[in-house]
Amino acid sequence: MSLGFQVLPKPHPNDTALLALLAGVPTPLISDNMARLFAAGPSLRPMHDGTPMLGFALTVRTRPGDNLLVHKAIDMAGPGDVIVVDAGGDLTNAIIGEIMARLAQKRGAAGIVINGAIRDSDALVTMSLPVFAAGVTHRGPYKDGPGEINTGAIIGGQFIAPGDIVVGDADGVLAVPRAEVATVAALARKQLAAEDATMKAIAEGTLDRSWVDETLKARGAAFGKGSAY
Repeated sequence: MSLGFQVLPKPHPNDTALLALLAGVPTPLISDNMARLFAAGPSLRPMHDGTPMLGFALTVRTRPGDNLLVHKAIDMAGPGDVIVVDAGGDLTNAIIGEIMARLAQKRGAAGIVINGAIRDSDALVTMSLPVFAAGVTHRGPYKDGPGEINTGAIIGGQFIAPGDIVVGDADGVLAVPRAEVATVAALARKQLAAEDATMKAIAEGTLDRSWVDETLKARGAAFGKGSAY
């Protein structure tokens, strides 16, 4: 195989028990418990009906505007796979459209992430298959290569390795390294429980907000008359 033009198998079998650890956890809580340093970039927006995404990364690197390796990745994808495509963020040519999305859905893919553009947006927005992309254009792709499958992808500054857990919702996309899933999930679920308690206190009118003034005072803020409580 030549560097820059190669197709590798998945390094790990999909383990649904790992997905269960993060099922139902919103991306902001996962992000908070990864030091807020890991994200696939704010440009990636949901292009589908809003169904949350959770699955295992099947990574693709391709030159901007070319989708030959993405076609191959769809043929390789199975249940639970999220096809993560690093297309350089270029929006000149669409990397996928409705036909490829339907093929991926038929294969059982859990989602598609395109660091680039899509087309057929009116069709994709009605689909439950999660599709996240950086933009939309009617201009179609080329099918020449080169590219790589399952060598990893860098999107929005985050490196995504094959087999990492990819999560997506209305707030964006991130990936949790496979070895860190249990730890991150436990911390995120603890935060989720705390936020549920906060919401209950808000509804009941019992939320303690004294920390705001205490923090301001500790940081040396000056209070005008009538502004401190």
